[in-house]
Amino acid sequence: MSAIGVVSSCSCLRPGVWLLRPGMHNKMSSFGLHTAARCAAKDYYEVLVLGGGTGGITMSARMKRKVGAENVAVVEPSKTHYYQPLWTLVGGGAKQLATSARPTASVMPKGVEWIKSRVTALDPDKNCVWLESDTKISYKYLIIALGISLHYEKIKGLPEGFDHPKIGSNYSVRTVEKTWKALQDFKEGNAIFTFPNTPVKCAGAPQKIMYLSEAYWRKTGKRSKANIMFNTSLGVIFGVKKYADALLEIIKERNIAVNYKCNLVEVRADKQEAVFENLDKPGVTEVHQYEMLHVTPPMGPPDVLINSPVSDGIGWVDVDKETLQHKKYPNVFGIGDCTNLPTSKTAAAVAAQSGVLDTTISLVMKNQLPTKKYDGYTSCPLVTGYNKVILAEFDYDAQPLETFPIDQSKERVTMYHMKADMMPFLYWNALLKGYWGGPAPVRKLMHLGLK
Repeated sequence: MSAIGVVSSCSCLRPGVWLLRPGMHNKMSSFGLHTAARCAAKDYYEVLVLGGGTGGITMSARMKRKVGAENVAVVEPSKTHYYQPLWTLVGGGAKQLATSARPTASVMPKGVEWIKSRVTALDPDKNCVWLESDTKISYKYLIIALGISLHYEKIKGLPEGFDHPKIGSNYSVRTVEKTWKALQDFKEGNAIFTFPNTPVKCAGAPQKIMYLSEAYWRKTGKRSKANIMFNTSLGVIFGVKKYADALLEIIKERNIAVNYKCNLVEVRADKQEAVFENLDKPGVTEVHQYEMLHVTPPMGPPDVLINSPVSDGIGWVDVDKETLQHKKYPNVFGIGDCTNLPTSKTAAAVAAQSGVLDTTISLVMKNQLPTKKYDGYTSCPLVTGYNKVILAEFDYDAQPLETFPIDQSKERVTMYHMKADMMPFLYWNALLKGYWGGPAPVRKLMHLGLK
């Protein structure tokens, strides 16, 4: 099983928009942990986890085994937990949205306290966080797993533009089914797929839906009427050369136009017009008519982390890239999309990070220095058709870090079934229960070696 379910695929690790509450300026005088006075059970926990997405649920399951369920709490307002990697296939009509959803209560580790609220401020100097209604929760150890926020509103004309037809986005539960509708309703003209000028979760997803759309129109006899365009703010198709070369071959074969350094700044949904800025010539824009538009929104750190004491200058949680321990507060840790780890933001990355973080916290709890090192492993199953996937796996240096003793830059049916069928099973039954720390042991088993 583990050899087949190699990686969890790309995912949003924490859905939702967080409230802004300015953080406080602070200093920590020594490496020693701050000690919070023990409060009543409901306002003090040995381990407090912020966020109930992939990273938060995974770590709460691991911490439950370490300190006992009654000593762990998860702060999460959402009643539903989504396996978002499936949304690529939902937008392409290959899966139903309902199959990606489960009640948060069903994935919360048994006995762990679920605090149904939002975090409004973090005060690591006093070992506490503030929730809505000015509720204070204190902790001994804090794990921040707040994910990434979507900012459709930073594109003029959105999100209200989604009220019109012919426009969708696989990144939101509210708009992913609109992608499939736009795909089906396509008649002829431009089909435009965008990539924003910000970090994103699962950098492969914006083009996966493009390949699925192209395959669907080929199957339905509409391909000759479609002018498919990938307008990306980046200067490359993919950040790892081996996989980029393979994708460029597919793009050439399928007659897809790629426009680099091209950033979506406005959608005029009533006129079916998309406005793009040329990033090499700031202020210079170009208007494209569209018959279908798939929008990947700008993204950024949750509002509560911006100007927070735990964050860097941009708003990402400032952690050591090898141990995931906070650079300033030794009893604070980060995992997943909300951190400033210099790797792709995917659930596969969270899986690998969770094993390292588990070890890091164990050692910190024993007043020892962390030793296990995260190598930046992440993965993105690049869906290139309804039965084909290129399985990209790589490290901090954007070098391939592949699990199987085959050339993973080739399209394979087996990898598609792993993405569509095996990964969801692995996600719900192993990763979220804290039993999957990524494919490193599988790589070792297959004699590919580890760095």
